[in-house]
Amino acid sequence: MKFKKIKPELLADNPFKLVGTDWMLITAGTPEKFNTMTASWGGLGVLWDRKVCFCFIRPTRYTYEFIERSADFTLSFFDERYRKELTFCGTRSGKDVDKFKETGLHPVKDGNFVYFDEARLVLTCRKIYYQDIDPANFLDSGIGKAYPKKDYHRLYIGEISSCLIV
Repeated sequence: MKFKKIKPELLADNPFKLVGTDWMLITAGTPEKFNTMTASWGGLGVLWDRKVCFCFIRPTRYTYEFIERSADFTLSFFDERYRKELTFCGTRSGKDVDKFKETGLHPVKDGNFVYFDEARLVLTCRKIYYQDIDPANFLDSGIGKAYPKKDYHRLYIGEISSCLIV
């Protein structure tokens, strides 16, 4: 296996660039049936004395069904040369296309987790909390512009169970 396990606190990446600029694939489901989607909203940190990540998924996304049924999920991060594949995975639904056949990405099935051989960083996570975004709590009225269809995200917090790097 090309990945090696490190402690999350040893990551050298800037989390703002990692999530917001580089993007990530959120993958959930079982090794037999899973889906992935591109995301650029989320973060990393410490909560309840645990190393965590958080991500957001709209209920209209196909991946939502998988993360709802799963106890675990992964975040996979890639080099810039995979931008085209990430764009594809963020704009096409796994209901309609085989994302792996179309992009050439290779899923790695590792226990309950699925991530990608081409990734440079993978966080395997156990879901520990979720909450729906409530527009009644927007303190900045401009935030509502992100939801013209009123399809508010669900926030997922995952405890990082392993951090794998190339």
